[in-house]
Amino acid sequence: MTGTEPPTSEHGSAVKQGLARSLFRGSLPRWRSGRYSLSQLFFNFYLLAMGSFVAIAFTADFVISTAQRGITDDYARRFMRGTITLIEDELFRYPRRQWQNVIKDIDEKFSYRLGIVERMTLDAKLTAAQVAKLDTGDIAIDHEHDIMYHRLGTSSKVLVVGPLSASRNPERTERLPLELRLRLLTWSLIGLIFAVALWFWVRPVWRDLEALRQTARDIGDGDFNALAPRPRSQLFLPLVDTLNGMTERIRQLLATHRELSCGISHELRTPIARMRFALEMLAETDDMLERERLWAMMEADLDELDQLIDTSLTYARFEREAPEAHFSSVKFADWLADEVEAVRLLGRTLNVTVDTQNLPESLCIDLDRKAMPYALRNLLRNAFKYAQRDIRVSAELDGERIFVHVDDDGIGIPEAEREHVFSAFTRLDRSRDRSTGGYGLGLAIARRVLEMHGGTACAQASPLGGARFTLCWRAHQ
Repeated sequence: MTGTEPPTSEHGSAVKQGLARSLFRGSLPRWRSGRYSLSQLFFNFYLLAMGSFVAIAFTADFVISTAQRGITDDYARRFMRGTITLIEDELFRYPRRQWQNVIKDIDEKFSYRLGIVERMTLDAKLTAAQVAKLDTGDIAIDHEHDIMYHRLGTSSKVLVVGPLSASRNPERTERLPLELRLRLLTWSLIGLIFAVALWFWVRPVWRDLEALRQTARDIGDGDFNALAPRPRSQLFLPLVDTLNGMTERIRQLLATHRELSCGISHELRTPIARMRFALEMLAETDDMLERERLWAMMEADLDELDQLIDTSLTYARFEREAPEAHFSSVKFADWLADEVEAVRLLGRTLNVTVDTQNLPESLCIDLDRKAMPYALRNLLRNAFKYAQRDIRVSAELDGERIFVHVDDDGIGIPEAEREHVFSAFTRLDRSRDRSTGGYGLGLAIARRVLEMHGGTACAQASPLGGARFTLCWRAHQ
């Protein structure tokens, strides 16, 4: 590699944060404007809930009253029949021409009004059913005006009793009826109690909404370390977990993008610089051998760029999509031997051996046949770069876990750097030359594949004297 430093990613980060801010601001205009307050939320919810409650109560009251009307009518008739009969008997003691005077005298002794009207005047006031009851000598009840009608014998005169709810006391007439006052008092108490209960319920909900709004505002301003606090109400717990999970995912994506853009831009400089130099040399020389050598150099650089793009896309896919493993059972010894054989030619003159003697006979292991070859082949390619003569691939079963070791007799890895080599675009200083190549993505991909399997990849010292890379995961998923 050249000594040039990778370009900073501040501009790319600023663009991504600006995009995030615009998205969040565009989706939260009402919250950002501050036009919604706790009192508005309380009153809107109170009016909606209380209005619905009152409507339901009045509807239920109307339905119950309608259903009980027949029972109430029978009760009223039985209750008033004796009184009306006594009034009728009293009237029949006098001639009909004196009934109006007699009824006035009787009227003064009752708390409700009494009167006598002609039968023909009631056709427009009563329904057909009420008229039928009146003509059969029964008591007809006018619910709308709370009045009872009873025909006096076979005469054309009708006794009018009521309104039963009206008071003969002028002072009491001006005041509200007792039933209405009781209803108003009851509904006032219900409304007050409901308002207090609703306030104590809405206040923590509002605090949770405020906390979520502040967190969304911080994320919109580019602070992706902002996390929503644990809500006081369990109602918002799924929303808080989703928001925090989304923030963490955004943080991971931005970190991956920064890592990839920084690493790729750094890796692209060397092959591009070499190709530019080769093109300049190609234009200045007429020697065919030199021209062929320069053409070969440029083809190698193009292959390097192609491999860089392919490897980077593979790594980005594992980072971005976090794919789920699709497990299938394979005869592990045969699968391991086939995978090593598929890349053996890349080892050229190296002695590559496969040791499965420690595995039970016909052992079957669960793995993702599409993803796991990425991990194993990347470890083998890494070993091909640094091995001097021997590479050994071995496997062993320890309880419920399967271990695959790739050993080489190369220069090894210092203990302090064994974990660091699994980070993307990380290469040890001694590997930064064109003979070994690589971009520091192979081992990172291997670890992502093993994490997808619920396992891990690690580096140790090899019995052959170089480095040992180990893949470990559950044998049966």
